Amino acid sequence: MIKRFFPFLSWIATYNKSLLQKDLISGTTVGIMLIPQGMAYAMIAGMPPIYGLYAALVPQLVYALMGTSRQLAVGPVAMDSLLVAAGVGALGLVNEEDYIATVLFLTLLIGGIQFLMGIFKMGFFVNFLSKPVISGFTSAAAILIGFGQLNHILGTNFAQSSRIHELIGNIIGSLEYVHWLTFGLGAGSILLIFVLNRFIKKLPVPLFMVVLGILAVAIFGLETQGIHIVGEIPKGLPGFQAPEFQWDKIGQLMPIAITVALFGFMESVSIAKTVEEKHPEYELDADQELRALGVSNILGSFFQSFSVSGSFSRTAVNDQAGAKTGMSLIFSTLIIAGVLLFLTPLFYNLPAVILGAIIIVSVVGLIDIKYPLILWKNRKDEFLLLFATFLMTLFIGLMEGILFGVLLSLMLLVYRISKPHMAVLGRIKDTSYFKNIDRFSGDVEIEADKLVLRFDAQLYFGNKDYFKKQLYRQIDKKGPVLKYIILNAEPINYIDSSAASMLERVILDLRQRNIHFLIAAAIGPTRDILYSSGIVKILGEENLYVQTIDAVNGCAEQSERSLMQKKVSLQSKTKSL
Repeated sequence: MIKRFFPFLSWIATYNKSLLQKDLISGTTVGIMLIPQGMAYAMIAGMPPIYGLYAALVPQLVYALMGTSRQLAVGPVAMDSLLVAAGVGALGLVNEEDYIATVLFLTLLIGGIQFLMGIFKMGFFVNFLSKPVISGFTSAAAILIGFGQLNHILGTNFAQSSRIHELIGNIIGSLEYVHWLTFGLGAGSILLIFVLNRFIKKLPVPLFMVVLGILAVAIFGLETQGIHIVGEIPKGLPGFQAPEFQWDKIGQLMPIAITVALFGFMESVSIAKTVEEKHPEYELDADQELRALGVSNILGSFFQSFSVSGSFSRTAVNDQAGAKTGMSLIFSTLIIAGVLLFLTPLFYNLPAVILGAIIIVSVVGLIDIKYPLILWKNRKDEFLLLFATFLMTLFIGLMEGILFGVLLSLMLLVYRISKPHMAVLGRIKDTSYFKNIDRFSGDVEIEADKLVLRFDAQLYFGNKDYFKKQLYRQIDKKGPVLKYIILNAEPINYIDSSAASMLERVILDLRQRNIHFLIAAAIGPTRDILYSSGIVKILGEENLYVQTIDAVNGCAEQSERSLMQKKVSLQSKTKSL
């Protein structure tokens, strides 16, 4: 049981020198990446850059002990940071201390929600975030992040907004105040990052740019020429301090806390599952992932950390560098701790424009163009879902965008299951197979007095009328020669009380028309419902068959069913033979 809550016990017992070497290399690499990324993502969240390093300490350590993925790199990420900034920014807090205190309290709420969801095994909630919704939201959020960082590139101080039209308006209004030296440095940095990423893939480009920016300020005195620098960064590790409980803001913060908790978990699990496919030596546990992320955020909030989750880029680097266990995150944590203890003075001259350039380039990779194009060609309905989520997120807001996307995807799901596929079947020549006559029109035999149907969904109150309408439409097509209707019920895994009542009425109505209704291939749970709902009493046990071919033969009275055929076709938990 204890290994379930502390998975590190599964690998620590067999830890050896070869694993240590690989984890040390990968952990050091991720730690170096985290320095500029953490500071940059803190700026997205509206926090001082130092808090990005704080967020890379305790959460990494906790996840290394509690997480089930051995390669997932947990820490500050762009998407969570933007969601936090949008949620807390809407409160209109002017004082920086109040803003920081609210973000830390929000982190505690996020962790608490994730932990409780993990305890109650509610990881399935993430399934409501479909890929089109995630793609549309992520692309829109990446655009908002990129435009929001233009204040650092332009050297202006326009008001931030989570609505693209307002943000662009604020940017245009600030153009007369552009600091051209800052703009030149920013544009040049973005171009240089793109070139280095393309041609020197092994170079830690963000860290290289940070060093280059610090040297440029120190050598050329750029601060005196109007280049904004990070300035003094507190030295030392964050102290233990309980977040300030702000019960008066709980109603305003809870929606953003739930959103970040779900989105952060979804992001982490999707990354972890991708990596897990390469590593059969362990198995991912979604509920334990929730608990691990929850405790990471809860304890992190007591050490000045804002919300964290899994990072796409750092996880990829961690895996490629050879990480084998959570020890790589512990080494990454030690790198960050070393920087906080001894190296923070070196970041005094770091230009904010460099961090802005790093953010802009990193979020460009989050804008997905290929996936929408694939949907446009093959799945127009899902493309519209993606596009609607994208537009709503861009023009209305982050929270509204993702909630609207989830609602729209659920509506699409309801629409699909309310009008499922229904096929008319015919017998493939010289076989006992029954297939859709529209797909095998030249190879099927259709008997005029028989109608064989397959309904590819559960029968419930939302589609019972559709089922009845389609059934009678096919009956009308057959005309007066129709004598038998055979329902292949194999895809039907549930029948609710409303649909059961509808079936009873249909069977009785067809009987008055001298049309026999038969059911074939019903699975066990469905047979249980046929008995418990009383449908069998009206249908008659003699009209239940194991296979469609048995039902067809039964119509023609070509053969008497064997004892085993009867036993299988009539088996039910609610009735013993």
